Amino acid sequence: MVEVFHFPHQVPDVVHRPTPRNAIALRNWLYLVAALVFAMVLVGGATRLTESGLSIVEWKPVTGVIPPLSAAEWQAAFDDYKKIPQFAQMFPDMDVDGFKAIYAWEWAHRLLGRLIGLVFAVGLAWFWLRGRIPPGYKGKLLFILALGGLEGVVGWWMVKSGLSQRVDVAQERLAIHLLIASLIFSACLWVAGGLGEPRPSHIHAGRGRLRFVSKLTLGLVFIQLGLGGLVAGLRAGRIDNTWPLMEGGFAPSVETLFRLDPWWLNLVNNEVTVQFMHRTMAYVIFVIVFLHLLDAAANATGMAARGAAILFGHVLGQIALGVAALVLVEGYWYWANTPHILLALAHQAIGVAVLAVATLQARRLHAL
Repeated sequence: MVEVFHFPHQVPDVVHRPTPRNAIALRNWLYLVAALVFAMVLVGGATRLTESGLSIVEWKPVTGVIPPLSAAEWQAAFDDYKKIPQFAQMFPDMDVDGFKAIYAWEWAHRLLGRLIGLVFAVGLAWFWLRGRIPPGYKGKLLFILALGGLEGVVGWWMVKSGLSQRVDVAQERLAIHLLIASLIFSACLWVAGGLGEPRPSHIHAGRGRLRFVSKLTLGLVFIQLGLGGLVAGLRAGRIDNTWPLMEGGFAPSVETLFRLDPWWLNLVNNEVTVQFMHRTMAYVIFVIVFLHLLDAAANATGMAARGAAILFGHVLGQIALGVAALVLVEGYWYWANTPHILLALAHQAIGVAVLAVATLQARRLHAL
């Protein structure tokens, strides 16, 4: 009787054993989801840069996958768009063909969101029902699933902010939307990094310091992405287009930085303050990553050391792109195919790449 009682408790240890086959399949699935999230962030950036984010004024999670097909349906969607302030104040001369162009970007952005949700939910159900999720991973995967659902809700909350009184979305909601997407992306890479055999690495000394600095860097990269979202939402990249000086000096005056009252409003509503914080955080990350590179080169081998070098290279390239996007800004408007839009998209893409490298480096050192 005792053996019968205990037998069911022995089965999960056999079924859920993290075999190499299970680990590789789970890891590849998470990498696929991360790649889709990366693509969605880029499409979202293009949607923002082409002023397309408010072209779909309703939220239909299921039926919205089908775009307008007939001329009458396109006209109805266009008529809905003409009711919001953005049309009257920014694009009063737009015709249906122009509307189709901006609609395509927003529709593609939402379609990618649905695809990511489908790929993750179906994959999670398949691994779960087949007993191929190792112990300790179910909660992590459910957390990522919950983040995906939250991201959809926040996305619509962001769009709603631009449908009544504004001609664009609220910058703080845009930043939150970007941060949640970044968290999903990073979480997929972090969980995937714990599956399978790690590449050979060794730390001779300073293990705790290397771990701490890698995780500190990851946290600062998240903050920098949020600041980038505020810069984008405020169009703060269109002012102070000089470097390294800003407002004629290395830093704007205190009066300029805190011209809004109460003072904390400047952190989200003052274009000069937000751009200055974005610049300053880039310098801070650069110094920390450079010191991490020297530390890892002296005290680690294998991917622990190479990962620090790769991270430094990405940060250096991202700063160069950021400066170029700032000083080469053009007076572009609407969805004209200007070179600056491509430069701004590249800056956003490398920013997410920095997050990827920082995540993998922190995860790698966490396991050593």
